[in-house]
Amino acid sequence: MSSISINGMQRIHLKSEPKLDTRLQAFAYQTAAVNAVRDLDFAAVFHEQGLGKTKIALDVILYWLETRAVDTALLVVKKGLIANWMKEIKAHTYLTPRLITQDRRANYYAFNSPARLMLTHYEAVKAEKERFRLFLKARHVGVVLDESAKIKNPDSELTGAFFDLAPLMKKRVIMTGTPVANRPYDIWAQIRFLDDGKALGQDFGGFKASVDLTNDLGDDRPAQERLEEQLDGVFDRISDFCVRETKASGIITLPEKVIETLPAVWETRQYELYRQLRDDLHAVVVKDGIPKDEAAEAILKRLLRLVQVASNPKLVDDGYRAAPGKLEVLTDLVAHIRDAGEKCIVWTSFTENVDWLSVELRAHGTCRVHGKLTMDERNKAIERFLTLDDVRVLVATPGAAKEGLTLTVANHVIFYDRTFSLDDYLQAQDRIHRISQKKTCFVHNLIMEDSIDEWVDLLLRSKQLAAQLAQGDISLEYYKSQMSYEFGDILRGILGVQEETRKEKA
Repeated sequence: MSSISINGMQRIHLKSEPKLDTRLQAFAYQTAAVNAVRDLDFAAVFHEQGLGKTKIALDVILYWLETRAVDTALLVVKKGLIANWMKEIKAHTYLTPRLITQDRRANYYAFNSPARLMLTHYEAVKAEKERFRLFLKARHVGVVLDESAKIKNPDSELTGAFFDLAPLMKKRVIMTGTPVANRPYDIWAQIRFLDDGKALGQDFGGFKASVDLTNDLGDDRPAQERLEEQLDGVFDRISDFCVRETKASGIITLPEKVIETLPAVWETRQYELYRQLRDDLHAVVVKDGIPKDEAAEAILKRLLRLVQVASNPKLVDDGYRAAPGKLEVLTDLVAHIRDAGEKCIVWTSFTENVDWLSVELRAHGTCRVHGKLTMDERNKAIERFLTLDDVRVLVATPGAAKEGLTLTVANHVIFYDRTFSLDDYLQAQDRIHRISQKKTCFVHNLIMEDSIDEWVDLLLRSKQLAAQLAQGDISLEYYKSQMSYEFGDILRGILGVQEETRKEKA
């Protein structure tokens, strides 16, 4: 390797350059996306999950390197997806990436290597911020952030590191299928990383206030209209440097996705525990109402306990020995799927549930993935699910397996429980509904009747509509025809606020 100075920058020159051809042909819409963003200084690829953003990213990188727009490409991914990206890079290119991890000693050699492609994860960038700063000053570097909602929180140290380093990056591309990961304001920091606040403004607080789904919208039509106007304008403000395609736009033919709700009835002791927790929650809620943001930490923790009891009371009471209401519905459904010769993923938000359900369903052939398992254990479980005919059920938490995985050997996903995260819900169901799927896909939502599950269901549907409007996926007219702002009223009912208000008036 040698280097020469160009405009004060040290640019690397290799005696033998890597082959920059692609191994696989792109779909037409992938080529269109590459052509739209490859020459921009910054861009966002917001194609819906399952539409092959990996191919788009790697083709953009190959173009950058071939045209000498950059010396080196840096691909930043989630830590748990490093192994998956290594496989994808090998499948799509002839490049061999150099890894930058949290091993500072090994990183010394990586930063000084002549590699044209480097692969790292978000936490490594934060940990090695100062060496990345020197690295970016020493070379022309094009950076691609995969699953860029990782930097959605502008107040986090992680996001701050990327804000600080962004001006030193020659090219910047962000990718995610869910730019509005949970709330409309999640998009702000991702765009701020690209354009330093030109499109969506420098004031996060102001932007958040203008697009927030607050709990007091239910009876306030003027406030609803102000929110809808702001949401409808978000994508127009960023469309010059963003590309977005969805499965509904007709760019690719995928099997139908059918979503169904399966109700479950309470087991007697389970309902007693639920009522006790709900009554305890009522007692601690102040009489003048609840915080506008239901994610306020104290309220969120108590609501999550209600979700746990509706799912599996043993999560909060070690003495619980009965079969919770959803278990019979789940076992019947899994048996039906197995008898049809098909596979399924059972999603639960709780690690303990993964271990429990993998035992309860073991007759159908189970494997499990959750955050307390090592990456090697998770990868082996996924491999068993993908390759073994007698392993019919993958039980997993969305946090450990919702992204970067193609699990189209299954065509059923079952949400045994759901929390308040839209991103978890959408990413998890689309592990099966993506390129290479041949069968009709089924999304089964298990909901305990007369419980917090019903509020979660409405909240997620409301969040999804708000996200679709902000992302330019649907029209304002369609949004208005489908949207309900009743989630705040339902939440107040769960918290007992309406009951307290009636008592005061009486």
